Amino acid sequence: MSTIVRFALRVVVLAVIIFVVTRLVSGIVVTPNPEGTFGEAGTYLWVALLFALVNTVVGPVVRLLSLPFVVLTLGLFLLVINAALLGLTAALSDRLDVTGFGAAVVGGFLIALFSWIAELVLPLKVRD
Repeated sequence: MSTIVRFALRVVVLAVIIFVVTRLVSGIVVTPNPEGTFGEAGTYLWVALLFALVNTVVGPVVRLLSLPFVVLTLGLFLLVINAALLGLTAALSDRLDVTGFGAAVVGGFLIALFSWIAELVLPLKVRD
């Protein structure tokens, strides 16, 4: 599979994960745009693409800068980082709303958990 197809598959899987998380966590809401090009699914695809870009660009920098806290808390600070990245995505998008720190932490944890499960099941990464 080419890199572009693999990235598109990751975004689609992430859109499904975000859809599930919005159903499980009451403080995370995606406001769909039924008149958009792809309808309501397009809104979830847009939010997933934005979250993937934030996670790819900002995520490594934040994780590197907070490495002492991650080590000190035995990795639990990564929940705060995931919540911050989800909050940043919500700040950049007018379609995603995250109300409260608790909802962001639970949502970030569920997105990370479901993404990890999806990577185990689907061929989303380039293998050597």
